[in-house]
Amino acid sequence: MLFLQPIRDKGLPVPDTKSLPRVTISRTVTLPDPTRAALYRRAPEFGPKLLFFSGGTALRHLSETLIDYTSNSIHLITPFDSGGSSAVLRKAFAMPAVGDIRNRIMALADRSITGNPAVFDLFAYRLPKDATQEELAVRFGRMITGEDPLVRRIPDPMRKIIRTHLHFFEQRRPPSFDLRGASIGNCILTGGYFNYNRMLDPVIYLFMQLVEARGVVRPIVTADLHLACQLENGRVLLGQHLMTGKEAAPIDAPIAKLWLVADLDDPTPATVRIREKTETLIRKADVICYPYGSFYSSLLANLLPQGVGDAVAATDCPKVYIPNLGHDPEQRGLTVAGQTARLLGALEGGCVKACRRDDLLRFVLVDSKKGRYENPLDLPGIRRLGVQVLDVSLARDDNPDQADSRKVAELLLSLT
Repeated sequence: MLFLQPIRDKGLPVPDTKSLPRVTISRTVTLPDPTRAALYRRAPEFGPKLLFFSGGTALRHLSETLIDYTSNSIHLITPFDSGGSSAVLRKAFAMPAVGDIRNRIMALADRSITGNPAVFDLFAYRLPKDATQEELAVRFGRMITGEDPLVRRIPDPMRKIIRTHLHFFEQRRPPSFDLRGASIGNCILTGGYFNYNRMLDPVIYLFMQLVEARGVVRPIVTADLHLACQLENGRVLLGQHLMTGKEAAPIDAPIAKLWLVADLDDPTPATVRIREKTETLIRKADVICYPYGSFYSSLLANLLPQGVGDAVAATDCPKVYIPNLGHDPEQRGLTVAGQTARLLGALEGGCVKACRRDDLLRFVLVDSKKGRYENPLDLPGIRRLGVQVLDVSLARDDNPDQADSRKVAELLLSLT
């Protein structure tokens, strides 16, 4: 693929690669491969398409590191968040959660002087929590008119676009909407959502252009749905915020089942299918990574929509699972082998066509020497599932219960 971009730049016709013969080539790689990483670092615009199914903030540091090596990473984000500021927005506007999408775009943004640091600062800003609603409404109004310093320092036409989206947000903001702690980036995304007739893709694309994000960020689906789960003790929880242990007490029994619902007051399962453009993104991946983060509400949640498993199975590239090195309340009672089995089960459950397990997951990356895994690794159990274990250096030297972003990035790059 590296020859295609220069040809486009010269205005010459691009070869029709669909009609060309294809072959499968196997090779032996060194993990990590410093030479390959160095090559990508010299020309990140030609970097590989590393695809991640994720959500939340767990991949923020990795995403910030990735832009040193590739401008082409793909991030499929769960839009089912029901906690924090996303809950306020979703309740007020009946829309998918945009907070995790904004976080990932910001992590991929060009923060250098050649980027748009003024736009980045505005999108990352949150209104103070200790001001009155009247004071915040006045401040927000000054942002809409362009008088606020954070908006005023942004050059046109970007400033006009941002003000327009804030105006759309303000027009639809209910009088009871609490502005305390509101993310301006989320407000801009929400305003754009209404400006584009409740379509997320156009405003996400515009948002990414404004901050010069180095990669692709998309919600796995754009439907207004929520997560539900049943614990092994029979208790049913409706809402992602009840599973993570952050806004409610940690779950008191392992999660037995996960599904989607249309309403937080109704446990009836809802179905949704990924769009063709999402399937195309998956099929273009050079590596598919199931990364660390909240195991159910971030990772497995992305695999619930129909079509994900089939798209993954049809993609001829390495598929890698990187478990959490430290504590995750959602993984109660699960060894890493148990997590791997649940991951495979979620993928296989999403496959209409018969497929081999190694078409869904080939490798599990662990760090048995330094990782502070909450439950036993059970490496033989992973191998019995037909998955290859790669025992490599992943943990941070100063904080072994977290992954080192540079190490993870270079390991994934080595598989391309």
